[in-house]
Amino acid sequence: MATETADPESSESSGPLADKSPWLKIGIVVGGLAVAVSLMVLAFLAPSINSGADDLPVGISGPAQATAQLQQKFEAAQPGAFDFRNYDDAAAVAEAAHDRDVVGGISIEAAGSVTITVAGCAGTPYSALLKNIGAGLETAGKKVTYTDIAPLTADDPNGSGLSALGMPLAFGGMISAVLLSTLLKNLPLYKIAGSIAGSTVVGFVVVAILQFGFGSVDGNYFLTSLSLALGVAAISLFVLGMESLLGYAGFGVGGLLMMFIANPLSGMATGWQWLPSPWGFIGQLLPIGSTGTLVRSVAFFDGHGIGMPLTVLFIWVIVGVALTIGGAAKKQRAAAASAANA
Repeated sequence: MATETADPESSESSGPLADKSPWLKIGIVVGGLAVAVSLMVLAFLAPSINSGADDLPVGISGPAQATAQLQQKFEAAQPGAFDFRNYDDAAAVAEAAHDRDVVGGISIEAAGSVTITVAGCAGTPYSALLKNIGAGLETAGKKVTYTDIAPLTADDPNGSGLSALGMPLAFGGMISAVLLSTLLKNLPLYKIAGSIAGSTVVGFVVVAILQFGFGSVDGNYFLTSLSLALGVAAISLFVLGMESLLGYAGFGVGGLLMMFIANPLSGMATGWQWLPSPWGFIGQLLPIGSTGTLVRSVAFFDGHGIGMPLTVLFIWVIVGVALTIGGAAKKQRAAAASAANA
């Protein structure tokens, strides 16, 4: 840690555009702004306008003829809305929902009664949709029983705490990167250490507020806090890396990506399957969406379904660390070359 680089302040202005003409720089700014604003509009409007049931994975069980008729009925009424997956019985459907393979399910018993399995913590739209289906079946004369295998907490039955995580997550990661880059300009290893420490503190503080202050989550506090901390670190380290590579312009790139693309595509409030394809899946490849899925899985589903979000977040962390160190090394070489030419 004692051998950190210390290149001059002028290195901030020696980026790839330093020797370009003012008109070329203006053109690049204008073109970049058009692309950025277009992406922001698409990221915010496309999911909100087109959200809804689209290939939702729903478990189904029961006599073959009855389940086939039910599937045909829904396919005729809402083509492409559901991706029905067959299971042996209601217990198997409930297990699949708990393992996060499906968002819920419909089980038809031999006597004609129906069990609707929901997972409230997977996303409120799914529960509402499945309960509406149950209400329709009740109207048709079926006896319907509802089972929630991962209910929201009694203190936060609407999932408001989880829904509100997106902006604090993005802001916490970005503000830590800005502060560390400002205070530790040419000390990349200290920046990385500070980012990890700050992200850990944020994770534990925010989850303490959610769990002990508002009762929005009730899982393992330690593991849920580490999950959120990993998400904050992924954002913070990536923004640090972009700043190290591009200078202050890196803050703009990182901020645009996290605040105006990753946040609306996260599915934090609804669950990512509710977003239109491919936006929901794209959101899961970004830190905020993957953090939301990870926190839900750890806090409410006993860790089931954490494989993909953990992988995604660790990749963002590794990329951020690599960019931070690589950018600092590049500045050091530029400073050495400038000194040699002086």
